[in-house]
Amino acid sequence: MDKNSIIGYVLIGFVLIGYFYFNQPNPAQIEAQRRYQDSIAAVQYEKEQAIIQEAERREQELASQMKDSTSLLFNTLSGEEKFITLKNNKLYIRISTLGGRVCSATLVDYKNQEGNPVTLFSEEDFIEVRNARRGSEKLYNQMYFTFDGKEENINTSELYFNPIATTDSNVVMRLAFTPDKYIDFTYTLLPDSYMLNLAIDAHNAQGVFPGSTREMTITWDQILRQQEKGFTFEQQYTNITYKLSDDDTENLSEHDNDKENIKEPIDWVAFKNQFFSCIMIAGDEFNNVALSSDTLKEGRGYMKNCSAVMSTPFDPSGNTPTDIQFYFGPNKYSDLKASNNLAINNDKELDLHKLIYFGWPIVRWINRYFILYLFDWLTGWGISMGLVLLLLTLIVKAAVYPFTYKSYVSSAKMRALKPYIDEINAKYPKPEDAMKKQQEIMGLYTKYGASPMGGCLPMLIQMPIFIALFNFVPNAIELRGQSFLWANDLSSYDALISWDTYIWPIGNHISIFCLLFCITQIANTYYTSKMQPNMGGSPEQEMQMKMMRWMMYLMPIVFFFIFNDYSSGLNYYYFLSTLISVIIFIYLRHAVKEEELLRKMEAYYESNKNNPAKRSNMMARLEALQQQQQRLMEEQQKRNKK
Repeated sequence: MDKNSIIGYVLIGFVLIGYFYFNQPNPAQIEAQRRYQDSIAAVQYEKEQAIIQEAERREQELASQMKDSTSLLFNTLSGEEKFITLKNNKLYIRISTLGGRVCSATLVDYKNQEGNPVTLFSEEDFIEVRNARRGSEKLYNQMYFTFDGKEENINTSELYFNPIATTDSNVVMRLAFTPDKYIDFTYTLLPDSYMLNLAIDAHNAQGVFPGSTREMTITWDQILRQQEKGFTFEQQYTNITYKLSDDDTENLSEHDNDKENIKEPIDWVAFKNQFFSCIMIAGDEFNNVALSSDTLKEGRGYMKNCSAVMSTPFDPSGNTPTDIQFYFGPNKYSDLKASNNLAINNDKELDLHKLIYFGWPIVRWINRYFILYLFDWLTGWGISMGLVLLLLTLIVKAAVYPFTYKSYVSSAKMRALKPYIDEINAKYPKPEDAMKKQQEIMGLYTKYGASPMGGCLPMLIQMPIFIALFNFVPNAIELRGQSFLWANDLSSYDALISWDTYIWPIGNHISIFCLLFCITQIANTYYTSKMQPNMGGSPEQEMQMKMMRWMMYLMPIVFFFIFNDYSSGLNYYYFLSTLISVIIFIYLRHAVKEEELLRKMEAYYESNKNNPAKRSNMMARLEALQQQQQRLMEEQQKRNKK
């Protein structure tokens, strides 16, 4: 293997290792976050104490109201909690009369690890965690709306609604202050979709609210369930994502506790798991948004505690209802894309499909406009997902084959010129003549139409596709629950070999597909290194080349510890891709004859001997740099002699 190709491989390896490493939980970052949390703990503690005091004050006020029959809220403070179920062919929704809130969402077509329908959240979700400063803390799901009242504020979490006009897809939840003064929450589950509409409008309630009231506050707390087998891998795709109005999506940290106060208006906020999301969408916009997420420990069945507090326009006169939409469903590109067309505000581009992270811009374009359509086309054949990934790999390899072929031919040209390079090496045996030797070698490449960069650049061109699949496969919900060979679920790690005790850094299992991927990587390194002749050079260069080769052998070992927790589908794809690369290399090794290449290059040299080929900008810069270094070395030698 020539030096530039090895450097290219090593650079790609470093980029990939860095990319994978920084997308995993970083102990240093966790420690830094802990120190940061400690530094603000006192301020946070004071804020929490203020919240507790406000809650106690509110409880006392509530108790006083319940005794005060003249209170506007007296008739809504007591009652029996009942649940209303809305359903279509995709979704079951439960709505509670206490707070008039959505308290449960269950998907019909998706199964959890126990084989039951996936429940995104329910009124039964409850977890108690302990904090060093605050002691025990209770976490649960809640959604409530707060209005500034004329005489007393209205917090729906404490109030009982009456269900009116209930059907399978529609219910009106009425908060009645008096028989003719009330607020209606109208829930409508759209047919054949994951969208739930909510319209909030007041009736004859001008005296309930001050004339200055123009908005209400929404508080939404949820503890996200662990839906997949691998906690660590699912955590990398679990976060709070939001879309700024007239802008792109952003998100809070996946790995660390995070908070953000957003000054700009937003269109929606999503509590996102790897494959499922709960999205609250503004009919108008959400303002003064405060988001926070806390990562929970493994083993409790929950991933994160998420919270969103925001305001949205509200018309006390009832002339204009407040519209809110919910998406409770899978992170499936086609479903999210179709849901964009169900927006209440037709002038707004929801871009719900941007919830799925497909990578950096160029990588995202490859996934959206090539990989996604190819994957959907193959999935439509009705074959197993293992075969889909095999065919996907073959098609992708065929698409990049011209670059692979060009890279190999460029390296073969360098090998074919080895006899001439050996002559140059013999001509300049002294270390002080290294620059002259390099200049003459560069001139040789130019004369015979070879390029030392020809083997590196095609590999760099292929790199975005390599990264694109890294982002695409873990987001492909079609792989979820699909078995292939020994893997029970292609969206999670395969654990044919497992044990109970956690052993760092391997964990409690060995992924066979990951192991096969790493073995083929070592084989690929072996073939590309062993079958390439040594191009010669100084002892220092030889030592550098050996170090680079050893680094290339170590990279698959590093990959093993990174990818062992990753999805078996991703490891299976990389195993196939690397195996096909080895087969292609062996084929090209026999198909491309270096003797023929040398004859063609010599013919090229003879035909252009009297009309030298124009150097490329890169070659010209390299030669100019070498000439400058040669002059500096000669001047240095002259000074040393003096």
